[in-house]
Amino acid sequence: MFRPCIDLHEGKVKQIVGGSLSDSGGRLLTNFVSNKNAAWYADLYKRDGLRGGHIIMLGQGNDAEARAALQAYPGGLQIGGGVNLDNADDWLEAGASHVIVTNWVFRNGKVDWDRLERLVRAIGKNRLVIDLSCRRRDENYFVVTDRWQTFTDVTLSAETLKTFSQSCAEFLIHAVDVEGLCRGIDGGLVEQLGGWSPIPVTYAGGASSFADLGLVSELGKGRVDLTIGSALDIFGGTGVRYEDAVAFNRQNQGST
Repeated sequence: MFRPCIDLHEGKVKQIVGGSLSDSGGRLLTNFVSNKNAAWYADLYKRDGLRGGHIIMLGQGNDAEARAALQAYPGGLQIGGGVNLDNADDWLEAGASHVIVTNWVFRNGKVDWDRLERLVRAIGKNRLVIDLSCRRRDENYFVVTDRWQTFTDVTLSAETLKTFSQSCAEFLIHAVDVEGLCRGIDGGLVEQLGGWSPIPVTYAGGASSFADLGLVSELGKGRVDLTIGSALDIFGGTGVRYEDAVAFNRQNQGST
């Protein structure tokens, strides 16, 4: 199924090439900057009955736009980016269906299980999504944090996903090496996720055409959903029409 997104950077809806966003002053590669605000996209998703999409706040200066989007579509969107124990409940009260966490759970390249346990106790696993976005190194996919610049010691596997699934409702996994490039999905990763994960997974990264929706559904055995960003026409792309993605969901509703 298709899951929508709203990526926020410096208070604007943008599409950014994965891995180019850093604190080191390197060149940020941007595919698209929208002249519409986040609430406009949230209202569009609400109108078309698209649930389970995510808002990702990339850095500072995005809170106001994120809150406006949640107000436009309460209960319809997840939110991530700087979420921690202190603010998770606030974001849920602001209208998020789930909060998405990465950096707060992974510290210094390792999982802080105590932090994760405290967060689950505070909000419940059913409202938590764990971001296990990854980059490939040799034959393994390693979870990366800190704007996808820091490799952790966690590799994706059936055991990894089984363990984390005890603490969350879903996974969000960007294939960082292909994110924003519109050159095709990482089919091998999607296939592994479909075989490994005991809970829903949203995959993002590389989608370039409408055919990728069917391909992800097939490779992921109906257990993996797809987020399309830069290829989507509402984000300036030419590979996928938003209306076609909505129609795909309506045609396949209840079949996965």
